[in-house]
Amino acid sequence: MFEWPKNNDALGTVNRGNPCESGLCTLCRADCKGKCETWVSCMKGRKLLYPRDFGTITSGSNNTIHVGVSYNSLRINGFVYGAKGIPRGLSSDPDDCIFPNVSIEGEFGQDVKTKFRIPIMTGALGSTFIAAKYWESFAIGAALVGYPIVVGENVAGVDKQSVIENGKLKSSPELDRRVDTYLRYFDGYGAIMVQLNVEDTRNGVAEYIAKKYGNKVIMELKWGQGAKDIGGEIQVTDIEYAKFLKKRGYVVDPDPTKPEVEAAYKSGAIKSFARHSRLGYTDLRSPDAVIENFMKAVSYLRNLGFNRITLKTGSYGMEALALAIKVATDAKLDLLTIDGSGGGTGMSPWNMMQTWGIPSIHLHAKAYEYASILAAKGKRVVDLSFAGGFAREDHIFKALALGAPYAKLVCMGRALMIPGFLGANIEGVLHPERKEKLNGNWDTLPNTVTENGTKAEEIFAGYFEVEKKVGKDEMKNIPYGAIAAWTAADKLAAGLQQLMAGARKFSLKEITRNDIFSANRETERETGIPFMTDYEDESAKRILNL
Repeated sequence: MFEWPKNNDALGTVNRGNPCESGLCTLCRADCKGKCETWVSCMKGRKLLYPRDFGTITSGSNNTIHVGVSYNSLRINGFVYGAKGIPRGLSSDPDDCIFPNVSIEGEFGQDVKTKFRIPIMTGALGSTFIAAKYWESFAIGAALVGYPIVVGENVAGVDKQSVIENGKLKSSPELDRRVDTYLRYFDGYGAIMVQLNVEDTRNGVAEYIAKKYGNKVIMELKWGQGAKDIGGEIQVTDIEYAKFLKKRGYVVDPDPTKPEVEAAYKSGAIKSFARHSRLGYTDLRSPDAVIENFMKAVSYLRNLGFNRITLKTGSYGMEALALAIKVATDAKLDLLTIDGSGGGTGMSPWNMMQTWGIPSIHLHAKAYEYASILAAKGKRVVDLSFAGGFAREDHIFKALALGAPYAKLVCMGRALMIPGFLGANIEGVLHPERKEKLNGNWDTLPNTVTENGTKAEEIFAGYFEVEKKVGKDEMKNIPYGAIAAWTAADKLAAGLQQLMAGARKFSLKEITRNDIFSANRETERETGIPFMTDYEDESAKRILNL
């Protein structure tokens, strides 16, 4: 089995644990002291696009062997002439066609367009405690940069302070905190989405959001995700909390109300409980029934007043993929996120995560094929977001190209959470009085941080850009995790601009499937992307015969 290397000598990065294709460790820890590529980029920003120690080194690629079918086996094309999609006010003059002038702003949606400054969005950050602990960093970082963030499932349901009367949500301090934190810094770019699963629907989350926030929030229906084929889980260590969750209507395993389980807990043999959500559509038996049920759900949300609705689906088989694209298109949804296997999560059963579902590249290639079938029928295909194991700027480019022209965004999970962890740890050391509130994990700054500096202004390359945006007085309210998110996003943005400039594409809408090629024949067969030496071969031979 092919294994990804643990270190990158050119960038000076190394994985603490076993790396996966994204470049992240399989187990990403909030207390990590470094230093994978994503982790370091939270401090160094765009400097990490280049090999270290300039002036004393030369460097060369070690990524010329491509095994199997994965996003790694797609390579990015480059062109020697031309320029497409030049932003308004610029020309094809070489002084204008420079990579900083590449526009990576875009939009998605049907009647109401949602703008973004960089074509990324977070995965669903729901009831896992790590999402709650670092939410300020995640949300404020997303709002400042201008990319969408998703409040995942079950947030209201697991909140002890939520009030649910007669089965309907009356108040939810945690859900309010999630939305309000983002909206405080929202400036028109990005969006906040709130997911609905079976329990959320039963608890009246949509009605609560409609009444309190209206169209400031996008509602997202959830079919699944790429890491598992059952509902979401969290783990709790307090048996009384486990009983509370069971009373709230959740599946809790093992059952904390059984006397034998309670005895095992008291003896220390059982130390934690898993809270599970329910599967959807278990009472349906055909695709037609799914379509009918889904259309009713969308109609209900529209009647509540929501003018933007999205859908998240997982790495199910081809029928489910076709269903998702079909219903999202026919219902005129604003976005469909397609999450392939290979991504990360807070608490999925490990062997399920390893063995279940369709890997991202296969799923996304078929999504393009199915979307094209609907487009050929004259339909306006729903805008797509691809998810499942993405972390770097080349991932963004490849995913957008593979799904062009339907793919508008790339959904990232752990890669957009790491800045929150790192920033909280640094801030907790530099400001010990904030450590507990921030959930900081360090007592001192490790060498992997102090090599950049010992103050926030020295550590984060994006510090003064954030200060320029919010003002000096407001900086005291900006968590370091949000500054880290800005810095990491700046690296992704600059790297994407460079790749796009090399492909002579100066705006996102110009990216096409011609901007990538397959590095082996198996990838060509599975994706429909031509093998690298076949692409333009006929054109090349015509030139030789001129």
